[in-house]
Amino acid sequence: MSMGRAVQVFAGAMILVSVLLTEFVSQHFLWFTVFIGFNLIQSAFTGFCPATRVFKALGMKSGGVS
Repeated sequence: MSMGRAVQVFAGAMILVSVLLTEFVSQHFLWFTVFIGFNLIQSAFTGFCPATRVFKALGMKSGGVS
């Protein structure tokens, strides 16, 4: 799996988790969803994504076959 695909899977999973937390735990978890959306937007403009740094630190290669 490529780094880009891993980031997409991670972002999608975090959105789903935040929606579930909002529904079943507290409405305040909606801010977690807002944070994820903001991070996706700023990443598109700046090219900086904190998740890629975490994945690189865990040993994932930036290139590769998807």
